[in-house]
Order: sequence, then C-alpha cells, then structure tokens
Amino acid sequence: MRLRRAASGDKAMIDLAEYQRIVSELLDEFPEPFFRELSGGVVVSEALVIPDYARAGDLYTLGLYTVRSGIRQIVLYKGSFDRTYPQADAAQAKALIRGVLRHEFRHHLEFLGGEHGTASLEAEDERKKLAYLARHASPDPAQQCVSTEPSP
Repeated sequence: MRLRRAASGDKAMIDLAEYQRIVSELLDEFPEPFFRELSGGVVVSEALVIPDYARAGDLYTLGLYTVRSGIRQIVLYKGSFDRTYPQADAAQAKALIRGVLRHEFRHHLEFLGGEHGTASLEAEDERKKLAYLARHASPDPAQQCVSTEPSP
C-alpha cells in the first residue's frame, strides 16, 4: 500500500490507487441486482465537491447518485473524502466508503422502485439539508443591531 503524508498529525491518508482498490473490493460485496440499470457504473473522481448550500466550510459531498440522459451512475469523490477524513487509514477508509456506497446504492434502488415519498432516502437527505441550513442560518440583521446610545 502506498501512502502519502496527511496534512496534519502522524497518520497517513490513503492514496488514489488504494482508494480505488478499496472501492473495487467493496463493490464485490454488493449483490448483482444492485447494479441493474446502473449503466454508468461506479466512478471514482479526485474532485473536492462542496454543496452549493454549504455555509461554514464544513460540508463536502462524498458520493452522488446521478441520472443524466438515461445514464445512472454513482460517483465517489476522493478529494471530499480526503478533506473530511484526512487521518483515515485503509481499514477506516474501507468502513467509511462502504457507508457511502450503501447510501448511494439505496438512492439507486429507490429510484428504480419509484420511491420518492417521505420515507425515501431522498426525503431524508432533504430533511438533513434543511436542518443543516437551520443550524447555519444568519440571524435577522435587524435583531443584530444593539444600540449603546441612550434614547433621546
């Protein structure tokens, strides 16, 4: 296993080749029906992806299930993984990537099954997004103004 030094601390993060090896190994754990109509397969990107609604530099997209022009695909973002888990060794990375893959495959299976209701992962993700935005909401500017001047 080739490693590169992490940005901080004394552990090293996994390199791209190791990340891809882990993904390949994990894909063997999923039953064949999970791959039905996943025409674009599972792709590893080196990109660091920040959602457009991120507010505090603390949110990164680790994986994404996409459907474009009839092509269904799961993309895993190693750059986002490195930023989120810079201290992860191979064993930790495997467990974390497994979780991302399970999440994205659930999106795929729900899409194929037509599940878009309140119990869907899509709805759950939206609730988490709204909760995140509520935690990072800017206070009302009118409420921020506190006068230290005496009233006339």
